[in-house]
Amino acid sequence: MTHDVRSALLSAALKAAERGWHVFPLRPGSKRPALHGEKSCPRTGPCANGHRKWEQRATTDPDRIRVTWTCAPYNVGIATGPSGLLVVDLDTPEHKGSSDAPDGAATFAALCERAGHTVPTTYRTRTASGGQHLYFTAPRGVRLANTAGTVGELIDTRAWGGYVVAAGSITPAGPYEALCGPEAASLPVWLQTVLQPAPKPSQAPSVAITGQSRRYADVALASEARNVATAQVGNREAALFRAARALGRFVAWGDLPRHVVEQALQEGGEAAGLPASECRSTLRSALNWSIAHNQSRRVPA
Repeated sequence: MTHDVRSALLSAALKAAERGWHVFPLRPGSKRPALHGEKSCPRTGPCANGHRKWEQRATTDPDRIRVTWTCAPYNVGIATGPSGLLVVDLDTPEHKGSSDAPDGAATFAALCERAGHTVPTTYRTRTASGGQHLYFTAPRGVRLANTAGTVGELIDTRAWGGYVVAAGSITPAGPYEALCGPEAASLPVWLQTVLQPAPKPSQAPSVAITGQSRRYADVALASEARNVATAQVGNREAALFRAARALGRFVAWGDLPRHVVEQALQEGGEAAGLPASECRSTLRSALNWSIAHNQSRRVPA
């Protein structure tokens, strides 16, 4: 029986590697990496030139994979960053200690609909807790990080610095199983917009030139409101979200009153055809995030 389990896990690791996904061993029956930590690093082998973490040691080399997985029935971890993946983790409310909230899959489906799209057909797995992992190929040249709740309630993402448990792995809570979608689809543009940090201004106005700063803010407000009002179907909510994040810093710095930004973008969103309630919800979350992350005005050195 142990040999059968070990063979199945080896096969799961090789299948993931065939897709170009970088794998590493997880402890048998666990979701934790089986590789040594920095404190216990022997500084030999792969770590001869310094400790290498699981993300650096993940591999697609079938020979290395066979050597590793013939030693023990390791579960399979996929390092999402090196694999060029962005994995959306749709959790269940029971897993977070709640039973009456909508699950992550329902919330994600609603977000897709609001963006003017159906839920993408892509490679996905059922997790041991009953949730789902949706695999997307990350855009080239963009380094996305892990998030928790940024997209929505019970929705996390794994990219650079993160990993997921591959289909075929088994934990005490249950197995990870492939559901559908032969290939990982490209990351939807609207989702990338949500996940990418708002661009930082290259040179924020200093306190000594407050008047110039406010004029700059007024121009930015007019430009962003125009971009939202003229956004096309399928890109309207993303445009509204981007505009709110971009303008939130001016609210945080005192260059623009929040109600002025909300009114201008609300009008722009409705002019583009978005429902008023949807505009208010998007503006609230995007402005709250931007204001919280731009409390200090950057003064050029």
